[in-house]
Amino acid sequence: MRPSRVDFVIDLAYGVLLFLAIVLILTVGTEVGVAFGLGALVSYVIHVAWKMARFDPDWMSREMAANIEQQVAEEVADSVEDQVAEEVSETVERAIEEEAVPGAVSSDPEERAARQREESESNPGGSE
Repeated sequence: MRPSRVDFVIDLAYGVLLFLAIVLILTVGTEVGVAFGLGALVSYVIHVAWKMARFDPDWMSREMAANIEQQVAEEVADSVEDQVAEEVSETVERAIEEEAVPGAVSSDPEERAARQREESESNPGGSE
């Protein structure tokens, strides 16, 4: 049997013993029922002490360390990914702004007029 099933069966058996103690109190007499109930409770306390003695106290520390390590790794990966994407985007935008494409049409009317004047001055014959 699996250990979790064994623990369940043992705990259920102790519950049945306590219920039997209540039945004995009601049917046989208070002294017998109380004695049986106290015996069941004492044996349950011994059982719990035995369970705790075989329990690995470092188990929870190891599990918590593993969970925290996993969460930190995920958060760092997400943070780095977001930061890299943002920096790449900013770098690309700056590069596009710094390297204006020659001959590109500007949305600013004054800039377009200035560019047309420069073209007409550099090309006085008007032939293209």
